[in-house]
Amino acid sequence: MLTYPFKLVTIIAEPVLEPRITQELRKLGASGFTVVEGRGQGSRALHAAEIPGINVRIETIVPPDVADRIVEHVAKSYFADYEVIAYLSDVQVVRGEKYTTTPKRPAP
Repeated sequence: MLTYPFKLVTIIAEPVLEPRITQELRKLGASGFTVVEGRGQGSRALHAAEIPGINVRIETIVPPDVADRIVEHVAKSYFADYEVIAYLSDVQVVRGEKYTTTPKRPAP
């Protein structure tokens, strides 16, 4: 089976940041994303969110250049003031065209 190399970007953040981050993902070149709620505890055992222990995991599969833009943006925009982590994983996908954005053509 033919597969294509991409990056899985995983962002774990306070729930209040979900709408902002998901909107930014689209602007940075992601064609889509998945969000799931989760519980856990970090190395500092602290949670700044309004619901202690609850966070969201936002995942998107993107080309490597888009992954780099996303992680750089998340680091600059959120690391200093919010409980956010981000990491990249190498993935192989089937139907690679689903994970790239194509500019929309203007109507004739």
